[in-house]
Amino acid sequence: MSTNPQIIRPGDTLENPVTGERFTFTQTARSTDGELLAFELGLRPGGAVPMPHVHPLQTERFEVVEGLMRFRVGLRRRLAEPGDVVEVAPGVMHSFANAGPEEARVRVEVRPALAMEDMLAEVIAMATAGRMRPSGMPRSLRDLATLARRYDQEAHAPLLTTGLQRLLLAPLVRRERQPLALGVPA
Repeated sequence: MSTNPQIIRPGDTLENPVTGERFTFTQTARSTDGELLAFELGLRPGGAVPMPHVHPLQTERFEVVEGLMRFRVGLRRRLAEPGDVVEVAPGVMHSFANAGPEEARVRVEVRPALAMEDMLAEVIAMATAGRMRPSGMPRSLRDLATLARRYDQEAHAPLLTTGLQRLLLAPLVRRERQPLALGVPA
């Protein structure tokens, strides 16, 4: 797994071949001194974020440009059409999916940016390399644990605090740092 993802610049587009998410960046952490990450999200019919998640420190704002999106924010579910805005406060579980028959386009803002664009680039690199399941989750527990630990300030599993997630994943992350016995690949 890369620890130094590519540098993303405004105008760059990355696409996840597994989840159907396409990110066209308009503002990056570098271009805003870390204050904002902004991108247009394109999502194919049936495409979705792989799992509900929480951003412990970031506010995420979605503005639907085209299509029909389904959001879950906390315990509330909502359909959003062009012109609708959905804002998610830090610490609130959420997920989203394209609920329509055509590609959906959504403007997304994440404040502060933190390392969110690095996380997106790393996940897409893993998907492109065939290291993701059709659900969009890593194939190996080691990859999942390392990714979750590396970016736990950007996102973590719902119903867990960052500290609890770190504690639960520690054995897998520690194992990843140790050389494999007898040179046998995992």
